[in-house]
Amino acid sequence: MAILFNQTDTTMRFHFPRTLKRGLIGLLGTTVLLGGLSACAGRQEHGWGGPMNEQRSAEFRGKMIEKVGKKLELNEQQKQLLSVLSDKLQEQRKALLASGADPRAEIQALVAGTQFDRTKAQALVTEKTEALRSKSPEVIAAAADFFDALNPAQQQQVRDFMQHRGGRWHRG
Repeated sequence: MAILFNQTDTTMRFHFPRTLKRGLIGLLGTTVLLGGLSACAGRQEHGWGGPMNEQRSAEFRGKMIEKVGKKLELNEQQKQLLSVLSDKLQEQRKALLASGADPRAEIQALVAGTQFDRTKAQALVTEKTEALRSKSPEVIAAAADFFDALNPAQQQQVRDFMQHRGGRWHRG
């Protein structure tokens, strides 16, 4: 990545190599594709009853991998890479929630007093940022491995999904 500095308008511009752009697009696509998987796995209650435990979370992720696998017509190797990506996203999610506190309660605690608790807010941001920073290389590698293993038609399906926010995939 090169940083270009234009002295006439004093702005900095970033120049990304083509492979980095593709990697970031792939990461974004798979993150969007599997973001729902990670988010849904962390919900407390589900329509099919009861709280989400490790076993139910694994079952749900398995069903989502199968659904995505059918939509993209993935082979077994691609499904395995998708599973690895799902696991890495779940690990990152767990790292973000490692404090064990309810995220809503953490935010509410910032405004519980007469003044906004800036120190607590900064500590919360630092904690979450470090959790993201520590797990992101693994997530990026897994996302890149998965996206790179897709054929061009499958990659285009992921791009289309991102562009339409998944609307086509959710319709009956």
